[in-house]
Amino acid sequence: MKTNEILENIKARRSVRAYTNQQVSEDNLQAILEAATYAPSGMHLETWHFTAIQNIDKLTELNERIKGAFAKSEDTRLQERGHSKTYCCYYHAPTLVIVSNEPTQWWAGMDCACAIENMFLAAQSLGIGSCWINQLGTTCDDPEVREFITSLGVPENHKVYGCVALGYVDPETPMKEKKVKAGTLTIVK
Repeated sequence: MKTNEILENIKARRSVRAYTNQQVSEDNLQAILEAATYAPSGMHLETWHFTAIQNIDKLTELNERIKGAFAKSEDTRLQERGHSKTYCCYYHAPTLVIVSNEPTQWWAGMDCACAIENMFLAAQSLGIGSCWINQLGTTCDDPEVREFITSLGVPENHKVYGCVALGYVDPETPMKEKKVKAGTLTIVK
């Protein structure tokens, strides 16, 4: 099978859950965010918004507010995370991009998913690790969380559909090999 740089980049990308403290440069962050804006969007409305956070104090506070929302949950597993002293929803990545959209269109989440994948692939091409972070999507309507993310620049009328953790891979943590599950492809001719 013929391969190329884009296909190799797709195959090489993995979810990273251990990062160094090295911050993503301004140029690389701008390139990753620009890649997000080139994703397809329903009716080409581009109603999404990308809020990049590189301030460690803001990231720590965001994590604490998410944990506070989890602590109020009826789900025992979330309660445990909410009360954990060590839990960090963004795996201590130095950069977190919040991806939000107006929830008025049924395809808003799909638009965000496409933009997130573009960020993943752009990051991989720049030697930067990434991971999809869901926790803010499930807690963005908690009053304390909503107040904080609005202060960070997430539009008030937006729902968070996902976040992207970005940073350099901790060399001490081995990357998992990708194994494609059998039976996931069907070709009809």
